[in-house]
Amino acid sequence: MTRRPVRTISRVLAIGKSTVYRARAPRPRRYATADDRAVHAQLKAVLRERASYGYRRATVLVNRAYGTRYNRKRIQRVMELTGLALPRRRQPRAGRPHRGRIRRDRPNERWCSDAFEIACSNGDVVEVAFVLDCCDRECIAIVAEPRDLAGRDVRELMRQAVAARFGDERPPWPVQWLSDNEGMYTALETVIAAEPLNLVPITTPVRSPESNGMSESFVSTLRRDYLDGADLGSADAVLEQLSRWIGDYNGVVPHSALGYLTPTAYRQTLRTD
Repeated sequence: MTRRPVRTISRVLAIGKSTVYRARAPRPRRYATADDRAVHAQLKAVLRERASYGYRRATVLVNRAYGTRYNRKRIQRVMELTGLALPRRRQPRAGRPHRGRIRRDRPNERWCSDAFEIACSNGDVVEVAFVLDCCDRECIAIVAEPRDLAGRDVRELMRQAVAARFGDERPPWPVQWLSDNEGMYTALETVIAAEPLNLVPITTPVRSPESNGMSESFVSTLRRDYLDGADLGSADAVLEQLSRWIGDYNGVVPHSALGYLTPTAYRQTLRTD
C-alpha cells in the first residue's frame, strides 16, 4: 500500500521483516487440500485388512503400494480428518526400569522364545510356541497344538529353528536361546537336546518378563494385528491361519525397530554389508 520496500518499513519501525509477513490468524491444526481424496482412497485400500495400523506403518505401506513419497505428517493429517486414526494408548510404565539389552547386532547370535494361548469360541485352546531372532526379529519357527505344550515341543522348535537358518548343519558358533523359566524350557531333556544343536539356553530373571521383551512384543503384535477379528471358531481354523499370519509378519509388515523394513528385507541388507 505504501509502495515502500518491506526492508525500509521494518527498519523504520524497528521490527523484523518476518513480523510483516506473519499471518493474522494461526494456521489451523487440521486443514484439507484438493488431493486429500486420492490419499484417502489409497489409505482405505491399504488399511482395509489392517485396521490396527497407525500412521507410521500406513505411510510405509501406501508408499510401497503406489510408488508415492508421502511423508508421515501428511498421512497422519489425512487419517485424522477421515476417521482412520487410532486412539492414542497410554500405557503405564513399570516401576522397575529394565536396563538389559535383548537386541543383537548380527543375526543368529541370540534367539528368544516364548509361548502363548489362543482361546477359540468353541472352547478349544491352541498353545503356540515360537522363536525369534533378536537381531532381525524374524519368526524363525513355530509349534502349535490344541493342547498344553511340553518339553518335546520345545525340542522340536529348536530343531526347526536350526534347520530354518542352517539347514542340515549345526550352527558354526554357539547361539543363545533366551526364554523364561517355564518347565518345558528348563527341563533337563531340553537342556541336553540343546547341546548338539549348539544352542546355549539362558533364562530371564524371575518375575522379569521385560527381560524377554522382544517375545512379549511379538505376542502383543499377533493379538492386535491378527487375532482381533480373525476366525477363532475352532482350533483347526486357528492352525490353518497361523502360518499365513507368520508369513505376513515376516515378509510384508514394516517394523519401526528395523527402519520400517520387514524382517526378511532387513536380514538381506545385513548380508550385503
